[in-house]
Amino acid sequence: MKRYFIYTFLLALFLSACEKNDISLYDSDVDNIYLNYLDDKGKNDSSIVTYSFAGSPGLASDTIWIPVAVAGKRVNRDRKFVLSVVDTLTSAQKDMHYEPLKPFYIMPADSGKTRVPLIIKNTDPQLANTSVVLSLRIIQSEDFAAELPVAIRTKMFVYSNRLEQPAWWVYWMGNLGTYSRTSHKLFLISGGQDLVIPTAPDAYMGIPRTLYYLENVKNFTVDPFTWILRNPEKGYVLAKRNDGTEDYDFYQKESPLVKIHLKFFPQVNRYFFMNENGNQVIFN
Repeated sequence: MKRYFIYTFLLALFLSACEKNDISLYDSDVDNIYLNYLDDKGKNDSSIVTYSFAGSPGLASDTIWIPVAVAGKRVNRDRKFVLSVVDTLTSAQKDMHYEPLKPFYIMPADSGKTRVPLIIKNTDPQLANTSVVLSLRIIQSEDFAAELPVAIRTKMFVYSNRLEQPAWWVYWMGNLGTYSRTSHKLFLISGGQDLVIPTAPDAYMGIPRTLYYLENVKNFTVDPFTWILRNPEKGYVLAKRNDGTEDYDFYQKESPLVKIHLKFFPQVNRYFFMNENGNQVIFN
């Protein structure tokens, strides 16, 4: 995470140098273009965009739509604009963490706004432990100038696949066991959602749903082979390891590098998922 703080600090430097972000303050003889993010007051918003794949296990990629707007007049022809990666403010790797940007994008004729698809990827196992940063900037093109402040032409995206312990976990530790990110991920893969907090008002109404989720994850982890056969639409597979053991790797077809170890224990003739600390995952 040290690199993340460095990138955040660098972004803060140029944001502080561009405090006046109101487009109406800038006049030009040529048309400009900028990233059209707005805050709750309708002012240009230069804050960081954060994203996590953690809530959707197995999702190999996702699309973030970036709003773009023209500062100037509309014309009756398509115009090209360029969105570029800011290398000095980026730790994400092309192809591994995001799909390459196009050489240019189109602002449609008679339009002053459009959206650009940014496809981010969840195929790097390290995203479970740390975030990556991807910074994009509108730059000069054949149809648009780059005279507006850097802050409103630049956006930093910070994303990961890291799970954090939810508040409700401690109340159901007797069923879920000691928290680990692997346990949490398996719970979500099985279809689990937020469990009820017993001390909350009307908590009794959420108990049946909670027991249902707990039973699902228990059945899944006890016999993942049957679970895969019954849930082919989820796209998970178990691949035998080539290490002379009876062990398997469990992963989503579209993210083959993001694996969970399924280890065979002959003493009890049973398979157990292993968490990131090398311990068995056991749901009761």
